[in-house]
Amino acid sequence: MHIQIHGARLIDPASKTDQQADIFIRSGKIIAIGEAPRDFVADHMIDGNGLIAAPGLVDVAASLREPGYSRKGTIASETRAAAAGGITSLCCTPHTKPILDTPAVVELILDKARDEGSTKVFPLGAFSQGLEGEQLAEIFTLHKAGCVAFSNGLVQFKNNRVLRRAMEYAATFDLTVVLKSQDSDLAECGIAHEGPVANFRGLAGIPETAETVALARDLLLVEQSGVRAHFSQITTARGAQLIAKAQARGLPVTADVAMYQLILTDEGLADFSSLYHVQPPIRSYEDRQGLREAVKSGVISAIASHHQPHEDDAKLDPFAATEPGISSIELLLPLALSLVEEGVFDLPTALERLTCGPAKALGLKAGTLAVGTDADIVLFDPKGQTVVGESWQSKGSNCPFMGHVLPGAVRYTILNGRITHKNV
Repeated sequence: MHIQIHGARLIDPASKTDQQADIFIRSGKIIAIGEAPRDFVADHMIDGNGLIAAPGLVDVAASLREPGYSRKGTIASETRAAAAGGITSLCCTPHTKPILDTPAVVELILDKARDEGSTKVFPLGAFSQGLEGEQLAEIFTLHKAGCVAFSNGLVQFKNNRVLRRAMEYAATFDLTVVLKSQDSDLAECGIAHEGPVANFRGLAGIPETAETVALARDLLLVEQSGVRAHFSQITTARGAQLIAKAQARGLPVTADVAMYQLILTDEGLADFSSLYHVQPPIRSYEDRQGLREAVKSGVISAIASHHQPHEDDAKLDPFAATEPGISSIELLLPLALSLVEEGVFDLPTALERLTCGPAKALGLKAGTLAVGTDADIVLFDPKGQTVVGESWQSKGSNCPFMGHVLPGAVRYTILNGRITHKNV
């Protein structure tokens, strides 16, 4: 199909472009910006007046739940939710059943994503066999099967020697590892940020040092091994400072933060709502401010959803007995626009952290509107509104923002020149 997007404001952080210009799409590719090619005749014209055209968002951390947990979500339902939020590329975590540690599971996910998905799906393979932290997974084989990076989630390796050898092996093949730094001993039995709110409510706390101690170790091992590392789900201001110092020393490290960590604080635990139960935990106001500054400066170059949909029963027990996680993938852009509205950072910076920033961190061919690239585009109305819960696509409704009215509304999501979401 030949598509022309007419009259939109085009913002492409990868090329530092911010202008009003038409976009011309043919055979799934962007073939021109500005003036139409001589032989171009549009099959479909999209009126972009009053809308902003940006690269389709790139989410580097989302749980799709399939295979194994279809009661919580499926590749079809969660990529549909992602498209509703303007996302065209996402990385799925290895926490599936069976674990994403064999080529067969990789192929299953990629096949279902091609057949049923509304976004591109890039699998993150398990860094250790069974995500048990004892033996290295066959990461090179998984890479050849389609995994773009490797993660062990919050499960620590058996010991630092095994982790070091795993990093060295990954570095040998120039593979990226995704690290979630949390010391399991310091975090043991914790369910909330260790601070006044948790103490007052009698909730077992996870101290800031659970992150910073593990992060300091991981950074030293990254320096020794030379592996390319992405630190996922940074939650503390001091953690962001450690990342900044490592980058200043020239270490090949990037980082992301969960969008909800930039919005919420541990004050939300005051009424014991299980919707605020996440791991790692939502931190303090001071941590939130530090994370916002790190995003603004570029130390944290990616904002991710860290989407974890659950069935209703998973959040019905008392706080400590519920399953952690927030369903948030379709709110990535509206929540970012709320931060822009608040003055935390400007719109081009927000879009950079949602597009080319995460794409570059994990080496994905995404996050740009350059001529010749795949036509992966989001068109949104900056003056529109999103009422959270209306037209909800995810199987999981475990979201503390339900009922909120957020700025901005995604009007079109285009994937490879095909409209995967439309709301006009």
